[in-house]
Amino acid sequence: MTLDPVLSRIDSELHAATERLLELLRIPSISTDPAYKGDCDTAADWLVADLQSIGFEASKRPTPGHPMVVAHYDGEGPHVLFYGHYDVQPVDPLDLWDRDPFDPQIEDTPNGKVIRGRGSSDDKGQLMTFVEACRAWKAEHGKLPCKITLFFEGEEESGSPSLTPFMQENAEELTADIALICDTGLYGDSTPAIITQLRGLLGEELTITGPNKDLHSGMYGGIAMNPARVLAKIIAALHDEDGRITIPDFYDGVPELSNELAAAWDDLKFDEKKFLGEVGLSEPAGEKGRRPLEMIWSRPTCEVNGIWSGYTGDGFKTVLPSEAHAKISFRLVGTQDPLKIRENFRKMVQDMLPADCSVTFSDHGASMAGQMTTTHPAFDQAKKALSDEWPNAAAYVGCGGSIPIAGHFKEILNMDAMLIGFGKDDDQIHSPNEKYDLSSFHKGIRSWARILDAMT
Repeated sequence: MTLDPVLSRIDSELHAATERLLELLRIPSISTDPAYKGDCDTAADWLVADLQSIGFEASKRPTPGHPMVVAHYDGEGPHVLFYGHYDVQPVDPLDLWDRDPFDPQIEDTPNGKVIRGRGSSDDKGQLMTFVEACRAWKAEHGKLPCKITLFFEGEEESGSPSLTPFMQENAEELTADIALICDTGLYGDSTPAIITQLRGLLGEELTITGPNKDLHSGMYGGIAMNPARVLAKIIAALHDEDGRITIPDFYDGVPELSNELAAAWDDLKFDEKKFLGEVGLSEPAGEKGRRPLEMIWSRPTCEVNGIWSGYTGDGFKTVLPSEAHAKISFRLVGTQDPLKIRENFRKMVQDMLPADCSVTFSDHGASMAGQMTTTHPAFDQAKKALSDEWPNAAAYVGCGGSIPIAGHFKEILNMDAMLIGFGKDDDQIHSPNEKYDLSSFHKGIRSWARILDAMT
């Protein structure tokens, strides 16, 4: 089978492919809100019907939460599994959207045409790049170039509670030669990227309690311990003056950046001034003496994601609060053990509590970092295929985020995973006015067609 006719078909049928994506985007499949449970079912049904129309044996699989979509094509050659998710983030605050988030449209912008709507980049648009590549192969040659399994989740944006049990129960069916994951992006605007390392994630919420009720600050201020003050002291103590995290044994398992990787990342010419300037900042604030990309991709972090205490409404209330709360997340690298870090973090907090204060903790997930080995031949094949499609050669890069599914493929199915996506940093995923460049969608389809060709 030859590639050029497939690429030509992708080009000529881009409008039809885009219309299919817009149809899927109109389904408000918000997984975290029970009010949209029926819409998640509808999105799964839509995908099953679409995949069946191009020759996949596709079905909707029930879980305790939202359904999985699993599809198979029994072709010749290597067996690849492609993963994506059809659920989307909530749209709040709605008043910051320029249009109805579930009435997607193609918009002209100074940087070209974009597909505007919730899920356009994360992850429906990315998911459909692979589906459309398969559609073009099937339409042009009457069959697909290899054996393919598709695995689409409906709970990624709500913590994937059903994912691990489903993978364990269906391990034999889901195991392939390699997994492909599309929930990532380009490096910059025109450099295709294959992610080779992901940071792990640990989430902690703590509540410091002092007095048994809110107190009048004139009557009790000075003599009563204020839990907000205690919390502030604890948070301030989590980093030293050089930006290093002070939790005991926190850096156990953190590797130093190799000279080879450091040189490769330096070649990417990352502009930290531009990166920070786009969000109104000017100076890197992490560990002193570390490269900017190193801090984003291969160093661990401790960040405060939310703090609240006392009266936060309009006006002023001179209250001494009974409780103070914080949400703190840790991005992890190397072989850092999230459960050990949780234990040490909690002990550090407890050791800092003064008399008359207590603390309770809630955990919000724990996953280790992921390191992809690039020895599987598919990595070099994909890298060359991507380089043939895009203006710049493909690069192996790190990722500051956490994508637990990559680790699950290795731990549960003993499969390597390649993470390849075509989103851009300004796609505003999880935010109002999410978009996906039409060029990303188009070239993403062409890229997957090239990768399938290179692997077979």
